[in-house]
Amino acid sequence: MPGLFVTFEGGEGTGKTTQLKALLTHLRAAGWDAVETRDPGGTPIGKQIRGLLLDPENTRMAAASELCLYEASRAQLVHEVIRPALDAGRIVLCDRFTDSTVAYQGYGRGLDLDLIARMNALATDGLRPDLTVLLDLDPEAGLARATQRATQRQGRHDRIEEEVLAFHQRVRAGYRAIAAAEPGRVAVLDAARGMVEIEGDVRRRVDELLRRSGPPGGSRVPASG
Repeated sequence: MPGLFVTFEGGEGTGKTTQLKALLTHLRAAGWDAVETRDPGGTPIGKQIRGLLLDPENTRMAAASELCLYEASRAQLVHEVIRPALDAGRIVLCDRFTDSTVAYQGYGRGLDLDLIARMNALATDGLRPDLTVLLDLDPEAGLARATQRATQRQGRHDRIEEEVLAFHQRVRAGYRAIAAAEPGRVAVLDAARGMVEIEGDVRRRVDELLRRSGPPGGSRVPASG
């Protein structure tokens, strides 16, 4: 039987990666065979593409170039990591996926949404998440978090984080439109709350999905001893 595919989405500084890793720890502690990955990235080819996309020096990158690079990384990720893991009955947790392209390149950049839908379908071979956790946060608050994070690592914002506030507000509107169109797949969580409270909500959503749909084939790791 196929596995379970869960994606984490949201604007900058919403805590996606933190919540993904917390869920991964929870699932593994419960005996599930769960893996994590990220989009863009997740493969050797994808990591090279990610570097191009996020490099703050690449200020002249065209919106169409950006879109094609994201889709190229995603196609490799699905081919090399996600599809094989799902076919093996594993639970896959992915930091961003196709919804990010709709929100950022569609609503944020203003590229044609129908074109993005076709390119997403091509890159994923029609693969869609079973559940998407959307962490919703006011962009100003999220960017403040991103600034704090960059300061802590003694670095600078990446190319996307450096976009103007209006861009990030359009991205948030895009995510909300996606959630409104697919309430059965997208779980919207208030990311302004404490991390532990959000973590509990994420666990409940995933545990409920596992109970309702039944365990993905092969996802339980046999107990040792």
